[in-house]
Amino acid sequence: MLLLTGCSSNGGTTKTGSNVSNDHANETKPVEGGELTYALATAPDTLDPHASGMAVATRVIKSIFESLFYQDKNNELKPWLAIEWEVSDDKKTYTFKLRQGVKFHDGEPFNAEAVKFNFERIVDPATKSVAGSVYLKPVKSVEVVDDYTVKIELEKPSATFLTLLAHSNISMVSPKAVKKYGDQFGQHPVGTGPFKFEKLSQNDEIVLSKFEDYHGHYPFAEHKGAAYLDKLVFKIVPEEATRIGSVQSGQIKAAETVPPQDIISIKKGEQLKLWEAETGGLPYTIFVNNTTPPWNDVRARRALKQSIDIDSIVNTLYLGTYKRAWSVLSPVTFGYDKELEAKDTYDVEQANKTFDELGWKKDADGFRKKDGKTLTVRIIDDAVNREKRQDISLMIKEQLKKVGIDVKIETTTEANTILSDSKAYDLRGNSRVALDPDDLTLFYHSEQIFGQRGFNIGWYKNAEVDRWLEQAAVEFNLAKREELYKKIQRKLIDDVASIPIYVFPYTVATTPDVQGLKFDSIGYPLFYDVNLKK
Repeated sequence: MLLLTGCSSNGGTTKTGSNVSNDHANETKPVEGGELTYALATAPDTLDPHASGMAVATRVIKSIFESLFYQDKNNELKPWLAIEWEVSDDKKTYTFKLRQGVKFHDGEPFNAEAVKFNFERIVDPATKSVAGSVYLKPVKSVEVVDDYTVKIELEKPSATFLTLLAHSNISMVSPKAVKKYGDQFGQHPVGTGPFKFEKLSQNDEIVLSKFEDYHGHYPFAEHKGAAYLDKLVFKIVPEEATRIGSVQSGQIKAAETVPPQDIISIKKGEQLKLWEAETGGLPYTIFVNNTTPPWNDVRARRALKQSIDIDSIVNTLYLGTYKRAWSVLSPVTFGYDKELEAKDTYDVEQANKTFDELGWKKDADGFRKKDGKTLTVRIIDDAVNREKRQDISLMIKEQLKKVGIDVKIETTTEANTILSDSKAYDLRGNSRVALDPDDLTLFYHSEQIFGQRGFNIGWYKNAEVDRWLEQAAVEFNLAKREELYKKIQRKLIDDVASIPIYVFPYTVATTPDVQGLKFDSIGYPLFYDVNLKK
């Protein structure tokens, strides 16, 4: 077998922060036992890795489930549940040797039949997989060669196939459990990971316990065998102040998405530890609905972007702890175009001029009107102010008012329903933690419209971008592939398909006794090595 590395990836470098000493040198020998309570900012949509579309769900899923491969900090593909693999000369046939002795939490063996079942389940429309089904789109057939060998044939060569198999959306689930729980599997998840599912209380907590029979080959790990912790409890705590306050009081051990003001104070103090990871993929971006008038006109979209002071938003809300985003890809992602940086487009004077030229004239009330209609932007926000995203909308509203645009903000728990209707909104923010720039396909390819296949919530359609995305997916020459993604980024920015706002640094505050927390190559927390110092 020829052991290969991934052809491309984002190279999501992670950095681990700490308390005032800025390191974790005081950590002692790992201690077994104990319970870690970890506060999440929002509730996962589902714990079914094939169906989930949320990063917060993946933070739980990665402790329960495992993938065939993982991506290391040097962008290379490493063996996990698959230990060896070979690729045919035409790059259309992949043969995987699987790790033996691995069991699902329900006692069923992990084998080639399980892999075949998982691949077929992901592409089954009944599973309602979005990302996973797109990742496996090139797959023509899956053949069980023997108990621990599986052969996968592709319709055509894919430069991204192996890398995307490392994504959590292609995690291996228990066939027996899927058949038992059906469409309720997401509430009764069963995988092969170091922690097994115990119970779920909606919008309250998710309880996992140590899987004693874990095979012990976990990515980035410093030990083998079972996890150190007896229990891993995820608490759903949307309020920022409550999350951090609970860690400060010792009620819980750890909390994610630390508010900017607390990041600064924790770094200055000695009461808590701060852990940081730079995330890869797509930064937080305001997607502009390219179909609703007047935003279906690129001139209006450009004037809209010129009316928004992104630097002011990022500096005011995040106090220097978040970086401004300049592109539709994060800086650590493969193919990121650094040439887009520092090209600020904030220009109220030019925006006013453009809106005037388009026939939108300011009325006595200060808002622009044309043919009896007021120039309006409808923003869709989630009910939870995660990462201060509601505050971004409020600042945008005040800024756009200065150029005569009336902003209507709809805060809802039913965003997906609204986003399925192209006429129901104008702006919607989103982000994506991703292993590979190919995830741009999910958000910008014309075939990936939200509610139909992918996450294209801007309803963006451009034949040239479609072609470049398709070419990049099959381009094995890294330099050529990188240039394709740079062309895509430039075109999307020029078209104002979306407006990048900030690059998300994943942060975790913990009590001083928490040791061994790690992050994967794109910023997801890993709990296998976590232990509590006595």
